[in-house]
Amino acid sequence: MSTKVAVIGSGNIGTDLMIKIRRLSQTLEIVAVAGIDPASDGLARARRLKVATTHEGVEGLVALDEFADVEIVFDATSAGAHRHHDAVLRPLGRTLVDLTPAALGPYVVPPVNGDAHLGAPNVNMVTCGGQATIPIVAAVNAVTPVHYGEIVASIASRSAGPGTRANIDEFTETTSAAVERVGGARRGKAIIVLNPAEPPLIMRDTVHCLVSECATEAVTASVEEMAGRVRAYVPGYRLKQKVQCERVAADDPLRALAPGTADALKVSVFLEVEGAAHYLPAYAGNLDIMTSAALRTAERMAAHHGTETAE
Repeated sequence: MSTKVAVIGSGNIGTDLMIKIRRLSQTLEIVAVAGIDPASDGLARARRLKVATTHEGVEGLVALDEFADVEIVFDATSAGAHRHHDAVLRPLGRTLVDLTPAALGPYVVPPVNGDAHLGAPNVNMVTCGGQATIPIVAAVNAVTPVHYGEIVASIASRSAGPGTRANIDEFTETTSAAVERVGGARRGKAIIVLNPAEPPLIMRDTVHCLVSECATEAVTASVEEMAGRVRAYVPGYRLKQKVQCERVAADDPLRALAPGTADALKVSVFLEVEGAAHYLPAYAGNLDIMTSAALRTAERMAAHHGTETAE
């Protein structure tokens, strides 16, 4: 029996998520989409697919007959709006999968801690940059402690909608925190670049980790294995080149980020994320990895809820 779900947000992310659920999931059934723009393409597509819709936001969603059967709600709006949505839906017993940087619930990155918060009422999918890079930080940290982890996410300007642009500060804060809490870095930093190039470029991510002297072959193997785990649900995720390991000189200012370390290495990983083009162009890998991670997380949560019910 499928788990019924709803999506709040009829923009790029919400619409792509709706299509992914219908095409890819064997355990989730989307029954409602809520937005605030009655003329949005997302709501029009949902209606064509015979999915219930409302342009009255979360209040309209709750009023739909279909809402009674909804167990999981995806929020693909903005950090500010999510706080209101959580206040409305959590008392009603619905599980929220948050694709905004609001971070009211614990961070979830599927290949790193995907099974850690299956019973939580609200989980946060961090950010697109976080979903792409935190697995790499965690892979390095599995071999040797990461003293400092820095990620740079470069996305096509065209793929950054109003919600993304309104949440730039939240993006950097949430991603930096998750690099530490999920990735395991003692200190984290995140940077996002909106690239205006035409034609638009595919999402690129750079990960730099400052570590103590270690077996570089083990680091490379760990990173490559983790990349394969991400690629299992994001086929367009790939390493652009071999993992780079470089000794940090004793007088290099970077040493200040790893105090007390006799021998330090900088591990650099270069990534590319191509989207599946279910709704968005292939260059919008930043949005594709978010919706793919949210779908994978919700499926695990639904399976967990089903196991609890059976018991």
